[in-house]
Amino acid sequence: MKHEILGKDVIRLDQGLLDRINELAHKAKTVGLNDAEIAEREVLRREYREAFRRNLVGTLEHTVIVDKDGNVIRRVADAKKQK
Repeated sequence: MKHEILGKDVIRLDQGLLDRINELAHKAKTVGLNDAEIAEREVLRREYREAFRRNLVGTLEHTVIVDKDGNVIRRVADAKKQK
Protein backbone atom coordinates (compact mmCIF):
# COMPACT_ATOMS: atom_id res chain seq x y z
CA MET A 1 0.00 0.00 0.00
CA LYS A 2 1.16 3.52 -0.70
CA HIS A 3 1.11 6.31 1.82
CA GLU A 4 1.48 10.00 1.20
CA ILE A 5 4.31 11.50 3.24
CA LEU A 6 3.24 14.93 4.42
CA GLY A 7 6.30 15.76 6.48
CA LYS A 8 9.21 14.21 8.33
CA ASP A 9 6.97 12.37 10.78
CA VAL A 10 3.50 12.55 9.24
CA ILE A 11 1.97 10.03 6.85
CA ARG A 12 -1.46 10.10 5.27
CA LEU A 13 -2.71 6.55 5.14
CA ASP A 14 -3.87 5.22 1.81
CA GLN A 15 -7.67 4.97 1.80
CA GLY A 16 -7.37 1.60 0.10
CA LEU A 17 -5.54 0.23 3.15
CA LEU A 18 -8.30 1.38 5.47
CA ASP A 19 -11.00 0.08 3.14
CA ARG A 20 -9.37 -3.36 2.93
CA ILE A 21 -8.94 -3.55 6.71
CA ASN A 22 -12.64 -2.74 7.08
CA GLU A 23 -13.63 -5.30 4.43
CA LEU A 24 -11.68 -8.01 6.21
CA ALA A 25 -13.15 -7.00 9.57
CA HIS A 26 -16.68 -7.23 8.19
CA LYS A 27 -15.99 -10.57 6.53
CA ALA A 28 -14.42 -11.94 9.73
CA LYS A 29 -17.59 -11.08 11.65
CA THR A 30 -19.96 -12.54 9.06
CA VAL A 31 -18.54 -15.56 7.23
CA GLY A 32 -15.00 -15.83 8.59
CA LEU A 33 -11.59 -15.54 6.98
CA ASN A 34 -9.40 -18.12 5.30
CA ASP A 35 -5.72 -18.48 6.23
CA ALA A 36 -4.51 -16.15 3.46
CA GLU A 37 -6.95 -13.43 4.54
CA ILE A 38 -5.93 -13.79 8.18
CA ALA A 39 -2.29 -13.33 7.17
CA GLU A 40 -3.18 -10.33 4.99
CA ARG A 41 -5.18 -8.80 7.84
CA GLU A 42 -2.19 -9.07 10.18
CA VAL A 43 0.13 -7.41 7.64
CA LEU A 44 -2.36 -4.58 7.05
CA ARG A 45 -2.94 -4.08 10.78
CA ARG A 46 0.81 -3.92 11.41
CA GLU A 47 1.26 -1.37 8.63
CA TYR A 48 -1.62 0.72 10.03
CA ARG A 49 -0.22 0.61 13.60
CA GLU A 50 3.26 1.63 12.43
CA ALA A 51 1.89 4.62 10.51
CA PHE A 52 -0.37 5.57 13.43
CA ARG A 53 2.53 5.48 15.89
CA ARG A 54 4.77 7.48 13.57
CA ASN A 55 2.08 10.15 13.21
CA LEU A 56 1.49 10.24 16.98
CA VAL A 57 5.20 10.60 17.73
CA GLY A 58 5.48 13.37 15.13
CA THR A 59 2.56 15.20 16.71
CA LEU A 60 3.94 14.85 20.23
CA GLU A 61 7.42 15.97 19.20
CA HIS A 62 5.95 19.24 18.01
CA THR A 63 3.69 19.78 21.01
CA VAL A 64 4.58 22.40 23.60
CA ILE A 65 3.22 23.25 27.01
CA VAL A 66 2.46 26.96 27.36
CA ASP A 67 1.64 28.78 30.60
CA LYS A 68 -1.14 31.35 30.93
CA ASP A 69 1.27 34.17 29.99
CA GLY A 70 2.19 32.49 26.72
CA ASN A 71 5.63 31.30 27.80
CA VAL A 72 6.75 27.93 26.51
CA ILE A 73 7.37 25.88 29.62
CA ARG A 74 8.39 22.62 28.08
CA ARG A 75 8.42 20.85 24.76
CA VAL A 76 7.22 17.24 24.89
CA ALA A 77 10.27 16.17 22.86
CA ASP A 78 12.55 17.76 25.49
CA ALA A 79 10.77 15.88 28.27
CA LYS A 80 11.29 12.64 26.35
CA LYS A 81 15.05 13.28 26.12
CA GLN A 82 15.33 13.76 29.89
CA LYS A 83 14.29 10.15 30.58
